[in-house]
Amino acid sequence: MRTREIGKICDGLWYLGRLESCVYWVEGSHSAMIISGGLSYAAPDVIAQIKQFGLPEEKLKGILILHAHFDHIGIIPLLKKTYPEMTVYGSERAWEILTAPKAIETINLFSRIAAERVGTLHELARDDLDWELGDAGAVVRDGQSMDLGGMEVQVLYTPGHSSCSVSAYVPQLKALFPSDGGGIPYEEIIVSAGNSDYTKYQASLERLAQLDVRYMCADHFGYVQGEEAAGYIRVSATAAQAERERLEECYRIERDIDKAAKRYTDLFFEENPQYFLAPEIYLGVSRQMVRHIAKCLES
Repeated sequence: MRTREIGKICDGLWYLGRLESCVYWVEGSHSAMIISGGLSYAAPDVIAQIKQFGLPEEKLKGILILHAHFDHIGIIPLLKKTYPEMTVYGSERAWEILTAPKAIETINLFSRIAAERVGTLHELARDDLDWELGDAGAVVRDGQSMDLGGMEVQVLYTPGHSSCSVSAYVPQLKALFPSDGGGIPYEEIIVSAGNSDYTKYQASLERLAQLDVRYMCADHFGYVQGEEAAGYIRVSATAAQAERERLEECYRIERDIDKAAKRYTDLFFEENPQYFLAPEIYLGVSRQMVRHIAKCLES
């Protein structure tokens, strides 16, 4: 069952943010952690919800970046200003990206495009939510576990959506946080997102499918629970294979990466006209996927 309502999921786990930009509060006996970093314009919502739900701000010790795309790190600048003692965790590759001037420029540009698309650009200007060059944090690695007190946040390296992607798993809750690496539960479908390396994306889905899952906590469009959560990653893997075949078909027709990406993007927005990403941003995503598919087909 898919749930899109902000608030408590179960003891120790809360869904915060917005429908299109989800982050999660995981709380143990001695500390709490936010998992994922959302879109920048959702930052005021997250801070307001922490206060609204009476979550213990003094226990918030960290936030875990699942990957370094603009729509998954955006709340961090404002949260760092609000909770300056909070540690920001991410993969080694994530910090390589987040200390590169060109990447920071792109992140801030895309954040503004996304905010303008939903009519909240004024919030970016008001709260100064841009990432600044030089911001950095702590590195997490595959197999690492962070103890919150009776709650463990386990880190799994799951590349494919991006080169820096990690997933988190809390075994005590059977809660999985795969970010876009698990597929996006948009409306009643799963949007596949093998952006940087589709083959690695599919391999990461196979790894995640081995976990026992009660709550599948997505970064976009809420969380999945119960029977659907238990089988979600397997269904996502099937959807990923079908989408790979569509990407291959677009490339075979066009035999040109840019034209194939445009064909694929047009097909996607014909079927999903209200999708939260702007078409010009999704075209860049499509180009990445087609480039990898073309290389596989031509090798």
